[in-house]
Amino acid sequence: MASLPAALASIPSPPTNGIHLGPLFIHVYGLMYVIGISLAIYITVRRWTAAGGDRSLVYDVALWGVPAGIVGGRIYFDLTTPFDMPHHWWGPFAVWDGGLGIWGGVALAALVGAWRVRRAGASVGVFMNAVAPALLVAQAIGRIGNYFNQELFGKPSGLPWAVQISYAARVNSGMPAADLKYTTFQPSFLYELIFDLALAAALVWLGHHRHIRPQGLFALYVAGYSGYRIFEETIRIDSSAYFLGLRLNFFVAIVMTVAGLAWFAVVQTRRGPEPEAQRRPGQAAGVGAGADTGSGTDAGSGIDAGTARQSPPSPAAG
Repeated sequence: MASLPAALASIPSPPTNGIHLGPLFIHVYGLMYVIGISLAIYITVRRWTAAGGDRSLVYDVALWGVPAGIVGGRIYFDLTTPFDMPHHWWGPFAVWDGGLGIWGGVALAALVGAWRVRRAGASVGVFMNAVAPALLVAQAIGRIGNYFNQELFGKPSGLPWAVQISYAARVNSGMPAADLKYTTFQPSFLYELIFDLALAAALVWLGHHRHIRPQGLFALYVAGYSGYRIFEETIRIDSSAYFLGLRLNFFVAIVMTVAGLAWFAVVQTRRGPEPEAQRRPGQAAGVGAGADTGSGTDAGSGIDAGTARQSPPSPAAG
């Protein structure tokens, strides 16, 4: 059969991946990253300040963490798919040509962010809980850019919500030659967008309704997102390194899912007092919210609910 049966309906791809503003051409992919990062900062500020933290720390972490995330993401991409780098001396650094690996980006951004938070005398664990849903929202917005770039799609499909991919994009994707004859494919970027927003909402709900200790929500973010990627790697057909006949990131996703669940289990069973978000100048360690036991703590932040600070609950959007 030369092609899949024609779908009753399908999602058309955009005719262009950007917009002209005078002499400038703005790529939607880059624009979505800017919007995603901005939303992540906004959400984190809301959640962090609700937990008692200083909003300026969020901007400081973003100033250092965003570039670190780009560098970490590119390093992961270069190490796992070196054959997709441009064949020039500057190829390893060409973030605009190839891609970024999410696990490498999050790992390095988290390390740099933890350094900035600890340097400010704040709780790294509470900050991680605040930022976890925000990262998922940023990732979801980024998937819109993938749609405009006609990338990160899945196997050929005749489903009504399959996405149309142009021949040029099919060739550039590095898909198997046998699939080039098809025109509609699984919109795996759309699946991930929906999942990211759903998981972000679930983390916010857990933070409000369950006692999640510091680092716990971030551990669930790692486990949840990686668990989804196990599925996604089974339908993606774009260029990838392979191991034992399966995409390399399939195995990375399994490892990260197990690691995230183990991390969450360790955090949740840990005994001892929970820290407050950020000590005031001159406040001794162990005095205030952090000196109390786990009872009476805010589920989303690990902050004692009975302190003199009476902050409002985190907004549902954050």
